[in-house]
This record gives sequence, C-alpha cells and structure tokens, in this order.
Amino acid sequence: MAKFISAKEAAALIHDGASIGVAGMGLSGFPEEVVCAIRDRFKETGHPKNLELHQGSAMGDWGVGNSFDGWDKNPRAVPLGPEAGVRGLSRLGEAGPGLVAKWTGAHVGSAYALRDLAVSNQLESWCLPQGVAVSLWREIAAGRPGMLTKVGLGTFVDPRLEGGRMNECTKEPVAELVSFGGEEYLFYKSFPLDVALLRGTVSDENGNISFMNEGILNEGLSVASAAHNSGGIVIVQVEYITKNDTIPPKDVKIPGILVDYVVEATDPMACWQTEGRYFEPAFSGQIRRPLKAIPALPLSERKVIARRCAAEVKAGCVLNLGVGMSADVGNILAEEGCIDKVTMCCESGMIGGVPCALPNFGSSYNPEAVLEHNSIFDIISGGGLDMTCLGMGECDEEGNVNVSKFGPRLTGPGGFIDITNATPKVVFCGTFMGKAKLSVGDGKLTIVQEGKVRKMVKAVEQVTFAGKYIKPGQDVLYVTERCVMRLIDGKMTVTEIAPGIDLEKDILANVDFPLAVSPDLKLMDEGMFREKWGGLDKVFG
Repeated sequence: MAKFISAKEAAALIHDGASIGVAGMGLSGFPEEVVCAIRDRFKETGHPKNLELHQGSAMGDWGVGNSFDGWDKNPRAVPLGPEAGVRGLSRLGEAGPGLVAKWTGAHVGSAYALRDLAVSNQLESWCLPQGVAVSLWREIAAGRPGMLTKVGLGTFVDPRLEGGRMNECTKEPVAELVSFGGEEYLFYKSFPLDVALLRGTVSDENGNISFMNEGILNEGLSVASAAHNSGGIVIVQVEYITKNDTIPPKDVKIPGILVDYVVEATDPMACWQTEGRYFEPAFSGQIRRPLKAIPALPLSERKVIARRCAAEVKAGCVLNLGVGMSADVGNILAEEGCIDKVTMCCESGMIGGVPCALPNFGSSYNPEAVLEHNSIFDIISGGGLDMTCLGMGECDEEGNVNVSKFGPRLTGPGGFIDITNATPKVVFCGTFMGKAKLSVGDGKLTIVQEGKVRKMVKAVEQVTFAGKYIKPGQDVLYVTERCVMRLIDGKMTVTEIAPGIDLEKDILANVDFPLAVSPDLKLMDEGMFREKWGGLDKVFG
C-alpha cells in the first residue's frame, strides 16, 4: 500500500546515480513540487548526485511569459516575472552541474537550465524519437531487451551519423544499427529504472491515481510499470487525496499496486495543467468550448503558409499538426468553416477537437478521445495518419530537414521522426528566409527587406528528416510563403511560386545549392494573399 509523504521526504529517497523516469508534456504530468525538493536537497547536501534522467517529450515552459493563444483569459494563466522560463525540468538545472550526469529525451529544448549544462558539456545528453522514447517504457516493464524499429534510420539518431548525441562529451550512441531479416533496423536497448517521478490529479488511500483534471494521460502507467518491475520506486505527486472506493475503477490510470509513495502538493501552483493554463476544463473534457471562440489569424506570411498547407487537406482526413507555425493550420480550417470535415490529432494522445499551439501544445480544446501517449504512437507508427504538417527549421539539397539542433540551441526531434517515417502525406512548412520583412496583401507578397538568415542550405546541421528515406508513394511537400517545393528525381524542385515574387532574385539567389524549377511551374492561389480566402470550398466542396 502506498505511503503518503512530503516532497522533502520523497527527495530523500533518491540515491546517488539513480536512473529516473518522468512522464508528460510541457507541464502536464510534471511533479513540480517533488522536483523542486530534489533540487533543494542537492543544493543543501550535495545529494542525490549524478542522476540519469529519462524523459519523452518536452518538459518545461519555454519561458512563455505572458503569451496566450487566444482563449487564455484566466488571470491565473502563465506566471510572470522570475517564474517564467524555469518551471519543469529546468528546476534540476538550477542546481548547477553535478545533480544530473546523463540526460536522455525526445525533446530537451524547453528545459533551459539543463540545456545550458548540456551545451557546456557538463552532462551527457542524447535525443531519440518521441514515439520510441515513450514506447520503450513498455519494453522495460515487460522485461524485454529493447525496441527494434526502422524509426530513426538516416536521421541524426542513426549511429552512422550522430547516434543521437547532442554534445561533444557524449560518446555512446543511443541506438545500435542491426540487420534483421535482411533489412536494416535500429535497436534501442532497455535499461533498469530506479525511480518513476509522476503526477496525477487525485489519489485514493490505496494510491490509485486518477487523471481527472489532466489534459493529457501521458505515459505514466508505463513508466510506473517500468520502475516497479525493475525493483525501483514509484512516486506520484497529486493535487487531492480522496477516500477509497470513490474513484470509478475505469478512471484509475495508475493502479495503487504500482505506487509506493504519494505526495499531496502543498502549493496548487505545482500542478499546472499546461505551461499556459493552470486549469482549462475544455482540455480535460469537463466542458466543450464554442468553436466560434477560435480567433482568426492576422494576415501575414505565416497565415499564407498555413493556408497553403490547409489546401493539401482532404475531407475525412486524419491530420496531425506539429508545434509552432504548423499548428496554425487548425485556425485556418476553423476560419474556413471546415473544422468538422477533418479529424485533427496530436502526438500527446489527443484525437478530435482543436489542437493547441504553445503555450498549451499537447492539449486540445474539445477532444473526442484522449489516449495514452504511447498508444497514439502505435497508431502513428503503423501508418494510421493520413497527413501531417510539421515545421521546417532548415532544409538542404537532399530534402533533409532540421528542427532539432541549431548551434548551441539544442531542441531534439519530439515526435517529428516517428510521424514523418510512417505518414503517407508529409507537409513541411516555414518561412523561406529568416528575419525577412514581408508585406502581404492585394493578392501578392512583397519583400520589404530581404532576410539575413538562409534556411535553404547546402547541408543541414542535423538531419531530423532524411530525404533519401522517403518511402515509395509517400508525398512530401516543402511549403514557404514564397514558393512550394518537392523532391523530384532526387532534386529539390520549385513547383509553385507566390504572386509578386521574382523567381531568380527572391528564390534562386537565396539558396545555397542549385534549386531545380519545374517546367510546369504554377502560381500560388492569389486568394491566399488577401484578407478573405474561401479557398477550401474547392477542396471540401
């Protein structure tokens, strides 16, 4: 039976060199009070030290400050001042070097303080695909040796490239290249887990955990199983304690037989639902927001890109949207009155509804279903999506895309590698040049001041998507505000150009490699460059 202890007592249970698993996305599922207690104990005593930290998705708040996504009117949304940008796993980085020695995850970019330690080679750091990271817990729990998959081949995770290493002091690859049945695979090895640090909403007296107010179910059950079956301990932070037999059995997401210790948070601010909201009932299914509340995007190059991506969507499509600019496609579908003609989903486990952008990415307004984090990747990795729209940091002449590392800015791939590996239609989106000043209106695009950063480069810094691994029949587009490109016969080729843009001066002259031009070059729909578009009527009928 679970014991009920304080966060300080929980921190004292963790020994030097322990392998620790955390589950969640953003601040969803993140046990802030317990993690702060671990940080404080290290500052006071020097223990625990040399921890081995394992996470799936990003766990931090990106320093969101007071940014909102349109519906966030709650005065308790987003802490201001010194608390912005430090919540989540950055808490462990605040203690300085020595607390964490090894750090593995699919997305590490939002934990600023830990990331800075990795950049300065004060801890070892690896990144791997998010679907692999959250599915590997089940292999550990079941006592299997690891996970065999093609996900990651040809990308920076492949040991023939960087082996998932994110800095110079990291020597061993995160995966092994193997041959099975005459084909290449990557093998991600299991490891024993000493501690699971998790969060739910409610615990009963036996330690049964409900996720009642959580927007994301995350992979907590699998992490708890992995730790328990490895002989480790499971610590769960909750907001409320209830009597036994008051949580409906189907609402128990982590059974008490797996839970060793429960910490009831003393500060409710340690239980944020997302980075941007303390609690939004439309994320956790208690209410449904009217869709008319979704704000229209202002006319800009960003909106043009989102419109062009939306033009690739078909009625009945199961659509995944990434973080950042690609999330705007959902706003376009809503603005065009087509939101009910597609099913949008997010790799956090959300199916249906409207996926959120930062600071609430991972949650959805009015979801139809909420699956566990690793379960959605079973669907994704098996080809269950019809289309995905994802960001594009930089692109090269082989059609490779980088979104995971830019100089000292370490990010990681998140679900990018898993999703692009298996989805029939992949649409990458991003601005053509960095820091350009553009004007959109009257059916055309005008370059007011050319950008200073080239994003179409000879070779990307890190391969997050491998153009050479595009599968037969897989449709891949690269959408910018100036043009649309495809990889044709191994060459990046311009197939569409924006009205008002000069092909030679504005496109070809700003690329670090020979960019081919389709003999059937088309003009992008000029309606995308006007206040009102209405272009999805042609697509959805």
